[in-house]
Amino acid sequence: MARAPLIRPTDAPPRAHEVEAALAVPTRPNAVTASRKQRAEAPNHVAIIMDGNRRWARGRGVSELDGHAAGVEAIREILRHAVRRGIPVLTLYAFSRENWARTDAEVVGLFGLLESAIRSETDELRAQGVRVMLLGRLDELPAATRASIESALSATAGGDRLLLNIAFNYAGRTELVDAVRRIIRSGASPESIDEDAIASALYTAGLPDPDLVIRTGGEQRLSNFLIWQSAYAELISSDTLWPDFGPADLDAALAEYASRTRRFGR
Repeated sequence: MARAPLIRPTDAPPRAHEVEAALAVPTRPNAVTASRKQRAEAPNHVAIIMDGNRRWARGRGVSELDGHAAGVEAIREILRHAVRRGIPVLTLYAFSRENWARTDAEVVGLFGLLESAIRSETDELRAQGVRVMLLGRLDELPAATRASIESALSATAGGDRLLLNIAFNYAGRTELVDAVRRIIRSGASPESIDEDAIASALYTAGLPDPDLVIRTGGEQRLSNFLIWQSAYAELISSDTLWPDFGPADLDAALAEYASRTRRFGR
């Protein structure tokens, strides 16, 4: 008996499965470009869940805020190394909306560290050709923190070597809620909503999905980070606590990524 012909969904496979989409370069203004050969050999977008600041501090008998300060120092070296390695897009999970549940002292301290880091690093970011973008609800942050972030966004707008996304006051589910609200406000019909429509409404609209998600500190979960975008990302967990995570650790993660075969469901 002859088998009925296979009828595939008209929107399958999703764009995330397509080789060209997986290798696409950022399309935001001033985003860095790379050759196809470079894109094939290295991740186009690396995202890092920076975990372990507080455990690092407790292990050394110092305050948790000191641990967060050490974590800020680690960002500087990783960012420089990412520029050296030619990574076009780097996204760092700096403050989740769940982090509001921490003590007032810790939350205020984190905001202060962010403001100080932005003020002190803006000139170097510009010199390295780094453009800073924010992923998250900026309107919910204290006025001083918002002002510092907006200043950095403006000052680094011309960066064309690396796009640095700071996920601050960010949560993946909140991002999806905001995307749905944006789509509804646009008046889109239900039939017009597909994966492209949703991706275009996310904070990361116009950027490639992360190829590689690294989590430091030994944990193995996404913790509400880029949950839509990471559907086909390679996940690597490092036992190293974030303040100790350096260029050699990033290189090890990149080498592990390069050793894997990405099939995208094929």
